[in-house]
Amino acid sequence: MSVRAGWIVRWMVSSVTVLLMLGQIYFSTLNRSADAHRDSGIVVSVFLDLVLIGFVALGLLVASRRPGNPVGWIITGVGVLTLASNFAESYAVYALFTEPGRLPGGKTMAWLSTSMFIPVLFAAPAMLFLLFPDGNLLGRRWRLVFWLIILTTCSTMIGGALNPVLNDAPFKGVSNPLGIDPPRALYETLSNFGWPGMAASLILAAVAMILRLRRSRGVERQQLKWIAAAAAILPLASAAGVFSYYLGYETAGGFISTFAFVPIIFAAGYAVFRYRLYDIDFIINRALVYGALTVTLILVYAGCVVSLQYVFPALTGGSSQLVIVVSTLAIAALFNPLRRRVQVTIDRLFYRRKYDAKKILEAYSVTLRNDMDLSALNSGLLSTVRDTMQPEHVSFWLAPVRGKEGND
Repeated sequence: MSVRAGWIVRWMVSSVTVLLMLGQIYFSTLNRSADAHRDSGIVVSVFLDLVLIGFVALGLLVASRRPGNPVGWIITGVGVLTLASNFAESYAVYALFTEPGRLPGGKTMAWLSTSMFIPVLFAAPAMLFLLFPDGNLLGRRWRLVFWLIILTTCSTMIGGALNPVLNDAPFKGVSNPLGIDPPRALYETLSNFGWPGMAASLILAAVAMILRLRRSRGVERQQLKWIAAAAAILPLASAAGVFSYYLGYETAGGFISTFAFVPIIFAAGYAVFRYRLYDIDFIINRALVYGALTVTLILVYAGCVVSLQYVFPALTGGSSQLVIVVSTLAIAALFNPLRRRVQVTIDRLFYRRKYDAKKILEAYSVTLRNDMDLSALNSGLLSTVRDTMQPEHVSFWLAPVRGKEGND
């Protein structure tokens, strides 16, 4: 793509994005004023739109800086498709529920809103895992996974399009706008192949990313660490979204499942720029430390509250408020000691080189305080530098001490 063509495409994408956002906010306002609670509401809509505008801006920036890398266009596609899906949903809610018959195409927009969201949930993350960070496949055999992503996504979308009745909220029971009645076995077969196939392709793409991470070195390894760290929350968020959906909290389930991909998209776009990539080691370390610390403190707090609930009333006749105060003070006193202990444990398990280097430096500092032999200190210093820094070559030079007359 030439520079001029790229500028035109980016300008058109930006214009369409703004129009979709304004249209979606407009219809959300109308739906809320008419008490059509099937719509997500103006506050949630504006928040989602701002996040999606960030996706589009990030994707266009990546595409302009790395024109040969498809990662930027994948991120842009996620933002544009989600905005288009949200606009179609708000339009359909207005046309079908708020003011029935006021605007044409309500059923069509309802069908489009559900269909356009399918690639966002599965195809886009799978493509990012498969092509990140340089836009190339890991090898020729991974072309099968590439085409599996496309085939299963198309199969799911076609199966949903042929279904006579929409099954997703807020349009359950709305008839298909195509007006056709295909054999039930056809669209059920397409859906039964598409949904598990998309899940399998996403898992295979994640495996490709893990293999790429294991083989990578240098800058590429740090880039992959960013997206791998962001993807770590995906299984938990997806499971929470599925459970919420089947428990009847469909809106919450969709929200959790959707926002599980937000860190992945931003991490992919950020890592492509190669800006401060090595900060990811610090972020992962702190996430592990404070995550483990939070779980530990919660367990300690719960244990203190439960145990003191039985001890205090029997001894002093105190109320439950005193138990809560004592437990809170105990947690405050334990915070820093526990944090240091958890930090040491995390360093020993996951950052062994850092842990060993710290121990070597601590041992040398003790020797430095107790040993007065200069030659022993010199050899100890050289050994410490070799063990901690691991340079290719190390030497020691001691500057001569000059007297008052300038003699050595």
